Amino acid sequence: MPSWTLRRLWALTLLFFVLLVLWDATGFDLPLARWSGSPQGFALRQQPLFVLLSHELPRMAGAALLLALLVGVFKPWGFLCRLAPGERWQLWLSIAGGALAITVLKRLNHTSCPWDLAEFGGVARHVSHWLWGVRDGGAGHCFPAGHASTAFAYLAGWFVLRRSAPRAAGRWLLGALLAGMLLGLAQQMRGAHYMSHTLWTAWICWAWGLALETALQVHRHGRAVVANLNQA
Repeated sequence: MPSWTLRRLWALTLLFFVLLVLWDATGFDLPLARWSGSPQGFALRQQPLFVLLSHELPRMAGAALLLALLVGVFKPWGFLCRLAPGERWQLWLSIAGGALAITVLKRLNHTSCPWDLAEFGGVARHVSHWLWGVRDGGAGHCFPAGHASTAFAYLAGWFVLRRSAPRAAGRWLLGALLAGMLLGLAQQMRGAHYMSHTLWTAWICWAWGLALETALQVHRHGRAVVANLNQA
């Protein structure tokens, strides 16, 4: 297994960025949305049990875990006992920061959800989510996928856990990826998001965690250099 240095991680992140741009260029979002949508709308949009299991309960579980991790910053529990105070803060800030970034981007973007499109019984026309400021006639604020960030925000925890618990970090990463994709697919079936919305949410949450890890490593390196100079 390669040593995941910051350089390699940024190269991997850039590669995924390029792949996502290529995905956007394919135009596959609409064909995928048509699998579960029709001119009458999306059958699962308001289906009570599906909404409860795929939307409400995961959202509450994600919020509860984030709160528990914040408590663990001050009173460590479980695996948090293996982390230094600074690492516990990094873990919480990386997760909370990723979720916040998605929320802010959603508020700034005017892209509407699939269920808003005229093709699926709404009033909006399809407009690329990269056309910032261009309104499509719908409610907007649908890009990126906020619900998927309930799980994808936890991707950033890998950067912390890989130092003290490599095996647990791998399971953490895989769990966050699988949970995020399941939530994203569920929202696509309900007509709440396109596949690209889900994929970009994963990338943004990952990139935020990597950016925070990079900043902290640079800070620690700077402090070490200053300490060595003072001892010279």
